[in-house]
Amino acid sequence: LGAWVAVTQGNGAAGSIFYPLQFTNLSRHICAMRGFPGVSAIDRNGHQLGSPASWDHAVPARTVLLAPGATAHTILRWSDVEVATAPGCHPVFSTFELRIYPPGQYRATYAAFGMEACSHAGPVYLGVEPVLPGVGTVNG
Repeated sequence: LGAWVAVTQGNGAAGSIFYPLQFTNLSRHICAMRGFPGVSAIDRNGHQLGSPASWDHAVPARTVLLAPGATAHTILRWSDVEVATAPGCHPVFSTFELRIYPPGQYRATYAAFGMEACSHAGPVYLGVEPVLPGVGTVNG
């Protein structure tokens, strides 16, 4: 699977911005996904910045079948670490990309995404919903 963030499609409210996080099947076989991806921000040296994304259970999980070349999505929430996190975040602007574990997978894929992040574990400033079928961008 390839993963990418539709950074131009961010939509914000009350200190958070929501981005479509896309998964595209790059193989020649149908694949199935169900549930939540594991997502964390990493720096250029591959070190995790802050805590992994929380899982938002407001949307029910369902099985998504991806044909070759098809795309599924989730919504990635980024909360402004200066505004929305507890003391102890020590924000830094050194995020290089997101390390993403598709649901049920133990091998990560990566997506470029620069943002301000917490420098060490503690406050949770990222969140994701379960993977849903289809492209999650406004224009498809």
